[in-house]
Amino acid sequence: MAYKLKPRKAVSKRFKVSKTGKLKGHHGFTSHLMSSRSGNKRRALRKPEVLSEGHSRNMRKFMGVSALKPNKVAHERALAAKAKAKTAETSATATA
Repeated sequence: MAYKLKPRKAVSKRFKVSKTGKLKGHHGFTSHLMSSRSGNKRRALRKPEVLSEGHSRNMRKFMGVSALKPNKVAHERALAAKAKAKTAETSATATA
């Protein structure tokens, strides 16, 4: 009998997974001593933080959503855009 993956609930509570597989979470170091920071810094810390891909890969494995791979999605989108541009170029030269 195979091992059944148990996702780490703590990780799934702390991060949200985007459609492509990137992880968004809250910034650290925001609980106190904020008066010494500039307003721009405080506003920036309110917004979600995108986790680096190295950490994201591990966290996705913990959450059980390791099928999502942002780098692969970006690569496939770039290839599709390149192919689309190439077909548009060939059709433009054919009509000219």
